[in-house]
Amino acid sequence: MTNGTSPCVLIVNLGSPSSLEIRDIKKYLKEFLSDDDVIDLPKLFQQLILRAFILPFRPKRTKFSYEQIWTGEGSPLITNTHCLASALQDRTGWGVYTAMRYQKPSIEDALSRISRDGYKEVVVVPLYPHNAAATVGSTRKKVESVITNQFPELAFSFVDPFFDKDKYITALASSIQNYLPERIDMLVFSYHGLPVRHLQKADVTGSHCVVTSECCMKECESSRTCYRANAIKTARLTAERIGIPSDKWQVSFQSRVSLAGPKWMEPSTADTLAMLPQAGKTNVVILCPSFICDCLETLWEIDNEGREIFARAGGESFTYIPCLNSSSDFVEGLQSIISESL
Repeated sequence: MTNGTSPCVLIVNLGSPSSLEIRDIKKYLKEFLSDDDVIDLPKLFQQLILRAFILPFRPKRTKFSYEQIWTGEGSPLITNTHCLASALQDRTGWGVYTAMRYQKPSIEDALSRISRDGYKEVVVVPLYPHNAAATVGSTRKKVESVITNQFPELAFSFVDPFFDKDKYITALASSIQNYLPERIDMLVFSYHGLPVRHLQKADVTGSHCVVTSECCMKECESSRTCYRANAIKTARLTAERIGIPSDKWQVSFQSRVSLAGPKWMEPSTADTLAMLPQAGKTNVVILCPSFICDCLETLWEIDNEGREIFARAGGESFTYIPCLNSSSDFVEGLQSIISESL
């Protein structure tokens, strides 16, 4: 894809503080947690909790966590996203740009560069494989708003969530096989969690989600837009691809945000890691398919805190499988997924 009549690609990831300074961490948390698709509470209540209970205290804890994973190039999430964009551009010759939903590089700045470079059309890739209003939905709203109000001459389209695309499953399976040890008692697919009400709000029928314990196993109109159903399908397809029997893999959910409410998707990854050794499963492999690029939630929450939880509970072997990042299998797969959308 070259400028002129051909479209370019804009890859959008979640975002990260610009630096380890408390003021930058506060800016990031304030923007992120003020998004009504992330914290879908009445605005007054949302902001009261955020300003009175979150922003005065959480930035210091967040700073400590980021310090453990920060590199000389800055935030791993931003670095890994840029590397993915560069690899995709090198492979395809397309014009590939990056933006973050929150903070820098902003969606506004990325679209401004695209417009200045002469492109008339952009294909937007929200870098989330699974449907959720808090990720895919929020990104789409922001991009549409910015283009409508600032770049009305720019045509745009979106790549849909690719949770069950063959090329994505192939890349996940290949990544697992590259790291799989000889002995494995349980393969854990850990996904970012959501409040249960987010699942119910996404139910297009209003009568399917969380009605029964098996609702996410049923293929139907609602399951296509259900985050939990998407996550389970990714795990099942991947396990089948590499030949892992159903009793040796499971799904769990991490990264709860207390501001968002008390009832979250279960089981939690932390609880799962604490209970597995008690069930005699002391050799665990874990990956985080909802994150394309390694970040705070994978490098610190899982590979450090999760590893410690598992070891304290009596676990023996803990293998963390990195995110797909800019692996050749995923770059090839993403090229195919984008091409299909065109």
